[in-house]
Amino acid sequence: MTSSSSPLGKVYLVGAGPGDPGLMTLKGKDLLQMADVVVYDALVSPPIVEMINPKAKKIHGGKRRGRHSLKQDEITQILIEEAQNQAIVVRLKGGDPFIFGRGGEEMADLLAEGIPVEVVPGITSGIAAPAYAGIPLTHRGYSSSVTFVTGHESVGKYRPKVHWPAIAQGSETIVIYMGIHNLSQIIPQLLEAQLSPQTPISLIRWGTCPEQETLMATLETVIHEVEESGFSSPAIAVIGHVVGAIGDREIERSGDLSRE
Repeated sequence: MTSSSSPLGKVYLVGAGPGDPGLMTLKGKDLLQMADVVVYDALVSPPIVEMINPKAKKIHGGKRRGRHSLKQDEITQILIEEAQNQAIVVRLKGGDPFIFGRGGEEMADLLAEGIPVEVVPGITSGIAAPAYAGIPLTHRGYSSSVTFVTGHESVGKYRPKVHWPAIAQGSETIVIYMGIHNLSQIIPQLLEAQLSPQTPISLIRWGTCPEQETLMATLETVIHEVEESGFSSPAIAVIGHVVGAIGDREIERSGDLSRE
């Protein structure tokens, strides 16, 4: 990837948040409304896509399991080329650009080509989805530590792999991103690390969106319940006694206000 001239514009790596448009940051929204070009991921919710400047060029970047419409190097090349000709180029990523996304890779490649980059953080689903489900990730009576970990490791990634036994023993709350398809490999490792089979687990699908679904189980039962219900991604898993901290109490939400 090479640039033939000094760039006209700047690339903004913007976190779109987990889905609810009310959780989009004000700075991110302002950039979408001023953007000349927006390259957005599949998990960016439709209400947030609607915030984009109607005159902007919109490019769907895909990046969803089994349905990648563009390869990562193709996305980066598009960003480089657009920054040569446009002032405000937004790379809109679901959640936060740096939390289990590829924002760090994109930033490094852009800077290597002399393209100015600014990062606008977003609320990550690992924090937002449990909150909307009424699960406090830390709680004085249950947990003073939380670990965020990916359940899907890319081909050819650095080694060593995720050390599940160490995570099981080192944190009272575990939040797993992109792990639904790998639960049958992850759960046995957690049990072998002496986590109780009765440890609560919650799977939260489409967190913060109107179609949010939650499956409550234990480490002993969750794989069977996922198979029986057909529960699928995109979803996160929360493991630990915080899952039952609030019980069955319904959590009030003001999400409808953000959609007016």
